[in-house]
Amino acid sequence: MTRFVVAVCALVLLAGCGEKVDVLRPKTERQFQLMLDYFPNADHAPIYSAQANGAFKDAGLDLKIRQPADPAAPIKQVAAGRVDLAVSYEPEVMRARSNGLHVVAVGALVRGPLTSIISLPKAKISSPEDLKGKTVGTAGIDYQHAYLQTILEQAGVDSDTVKERNVGFNLVPALLTGKVDAILGGFWNYEAIDLEQRGKHPRVIRMDDAGVPDYDELVFVANEDALDRQGPLIRRFMGALRRGELALQRNPAKGVQALLKANRDLDPKLQTASVKATLPYFAPPHGKPYGWQDPKKWTAFAQWMQENGLIKSGGQGASTNRFLPGAPVG
Repeated sequence: MTRFVVAVCALVLLAGCGEKVDVLRPKTERQFQLMLDYFPNADHAPIYSAQANGAFKDAGLDLKIRQPADPAAPIKQVAAGRVDLAVSYEPEVMRARSNGLHVVAVGALVRGPLTSIISLPKAKISSPEDLKGKTVGTAGIDYQHAYLQTILEQAGVDSDTVKERNVGFNLVPALLTGKVDAILGGFWNYEAIDLEQRGKHPRVIRMDDAGVPDYDELVFVANEDALDRQGPLIRRFMGALRRGELALQRNPAKGVQALLKANRDLDPKLQTASVKATLPYFAPPHGKPYGWQDPKKWTAFAQWMQENGLIKSGGQGASTNRFLPGAPVG
């Protein structure tokens, strides 16, 4: 006998937020593959919370979580139809579409920028104006370079007075060893907290406070050509994820335990602090469904990318809210 009852779709009003959430009770489970952007960490806490609470199974999804061998792989894998969804970054979605890949963001995981400029006290960088004469390390990603140029322009700092050094993904080591005065690419909710816990007293400048247009740091990406077929499954996934996110908000410690079980190499103290700092950015804006992506923000960010030569096109239709919990069908 199946563990599920006859398929029912009900709309439940969540007290205090006015949000409708689809509650699905399918008769059978459907395998569903999700590829992360990186190793499991605090940014993925709602996913592991939902998995630990059985929310995906209740939605009829047998979720398989995969980790990429290459950070560039997730979008390519979803475009090729090898996974159902991938976690990626808003600028990567724009770039992929500009390069001809038929992908679309179907929901935000972390709503708002996490990327930041991080420095140590000895560099005396308290504002973008203080970057004059400094060396800034990045991972060599083109839009990180564009972030820096925009920040310098907004601050009235001549870019020729700032040296940019490609340190790859060794951002924190480059900062700690003094190879650079600051890094651009570390997350304020992760690397900065890690440095704080080490007693380094980092100083943080957030992208959206320094002139870079607001954007969603982490999003779920789907194959645009498969939306008619995959749409109902994506809706189930996002609904289950919302229940995991709500459970995480109620009991962050339990959510952290689920995350630590998935990745035993994680530092519990760091993950706990990082999850707590990120909780407001997992939640949707007031009155909007979980996973909401603001179309105006996406349009403004796409325009910024075009103005900076990062994409030729791809901004139009790069995100959709059609498959969010409670969103109208069709």
